[in-house]
Amino acid sequence: MRRYLIVDDNVQLAENLAEILAAEGAEAVVVNGLPAALAAVRAGRFDALLTDMRMPVASGAELVHRVRQEDPDLPACVMTAYTADDDLLTARREGLLAVFGKPVPIDQVVATLGAARRGGLVAIVEDDLALSENLTEALRMNGFGAVTATSIVETDRLGPLRPFAALIDLRIPGGPDGEALRRFSAHFPEARALAITAHPDLAGAVPGCEVVQKPFDTAELLQTIEALYRRARGLP
Repeated sequence: MRRYLIVDDNVQLAENLAEILAAEGAEAVVVNGLPAALAAVRAGRFDALLTDMRMPVASGAELVHRVRQEDPDLPACVMTAYTADDDLLTARREGLLAVFGKPVPIDQVVATLGAARRGGLVAIVEDDLALSENLTEALRMNGFGAVTATSIVETDRLGPLRPFAALIDLRIPGGPDGEALRRFSAHFPEARALAITAHPDLAGAVPGCEVVQKPFDTAELLQTIEALYRRARGLP
């Protein structure tokens, strides 16, 4: 049985979501606020976290960050009525699986939580924002969260996350070709980094790295990510 943690100071909304998820065969634990969320994560294993963004004492961004310190593999989704909120931008840097606007799209929430994969975080380093957003959405639909960067400086700021894989453009602002991939691999030695590029002459920029040429077939790329995830998690 899948288990979810729902954090919201709107108890009625949280309990309604819990009832809907229970009808789908899952268990949902409802808590109000950061201390209760931390206690719940320390007491048991969850398949995904769903939290409101605006709450007293601690925001959803802080809550995701603190909970991830206890359980780095926990996929996180947030609910918000404030899509331009600075705290939401901060939360996205944690590698969210999804952001749901309010009123909450119930069917989408159920489907996303059901597909969420523990330890399924992928880093995307790409200065083409449209491509980055398309890859993020494709990953989300397959249960993978994504954290993004658009330059070498932003790559250095990925912080204490634990991606199992990365898609990194070989030519992005801030340094020589392949520098973002080299820095990522040094910071996350256990993650498998795939180089993506539209320039065939850059294939040798980082020796020994698998190169995916643009334009690529997204479905085939997702199959590769799936294989990397199963290998990283020791799955057949």
